[in-house]
Amino acid sequence: MSDLPVLTPRPLRRGDRIAIVSPAGIIKPQLVYNCLPVLADRGWIPYVGENTFNRAGTYAGTDEERYEDLANALLDPDTRAILCARGGYGCVHLLEQLDRLPLRDDPKWVVGYSDISALHALMTSKGIKSIHAPMTKHIAQSAGLDDDSLLLFSELEGATPDLEVEGSSFNRSGVAEGLLVGGNLAVVAGLVSTPFDVIKPGRILFIEDIAEPIYKVERILYTLRLSGALGSLAGLIVGQFTDYAPDRNSQSMEEMISRMVAPFDFPVAYNFPIGHVDHNVPMICSSTVRLEVTTEFSKLLTIG
Repeated sequence: MSDLPVLTPRPLRRGDRIAIVSPAGIIKPQLVYNCLPVLADRGWIPYVGENTFNRAGTYAGTDEERYEDLANALLDPDTRAILCARGGYGCVHLLEQLDRLPLRDDPKWVVGYSDISALHALMTSKGIKSIHAPMTKHIAQSAGLDDDSLLLFSELEGATPDLEVEGSSFNRSGVAEGLLVGGNLAVVAGLVSTPFDVIKPGRILFIEDIAEPIYKVERILYTLRLSGALGSLAGLIVGQFTDYAPDRNSQSMEEMISRMVAPFDFPVAYNFPIGHVDHNVPMICSSTVRLEVTTEFSKLLTIG
């Protein structure tokens, strides 16, 4: 676990600035423009990073352009939150440069999911909370009125709501406390053995992924199991794995995961609404939580 005491970015207030930047893939401008009035209606002042709509191959600008927008927002004293426009692939390009910034001097909320899990890993390495949550497309399409957007807004304003999710026959009952980390499994697994590795002993890991065959996810979990990382967790939260098909070895991702964690005794919660799905509940990374799991329900309670 990080030796650094965990910092919580200060809650947003009316008049605070929110940056929208594209640290990874290309974004359709209209999705960003449709999100701006939603944030403004909340009393904040949203603005778009200078390079947000740039293009360089599949990326929203060159590495330097994407870094520049993020660094400017992270260092601007009036910007209190950074909403990533979308995921894709590309955040990993920026980690070495971002790691050199004095992020703990004035911590900001970083919001997003999918490839943005790399930025959450960066913030965790710095001992700063961040929010794994919906981005501009989701917020724009619902006009910010859906439960997940409203929950995100309340967390940005300082709330730490508890979550309760319907149980699963795969659930492994138990209670655990620890630092909440995770996100997209392929992204966080790709950072193992780097300074941005979040899968550490005593932590509660949440995972999700999209368009990964069962055997590829199993291979990732075997790497974590053989290294000892998987067995050292305090708890595991399994979100939504989408766009895959059953294979001859496993009827579902959940079935395979249950086999992979069978040697261990920590609680495992399935069926969490996290991932590339319409209902993508915000999770405060680097918060200290209590996970309570039964076959009937799972609860995630924030305790620090």
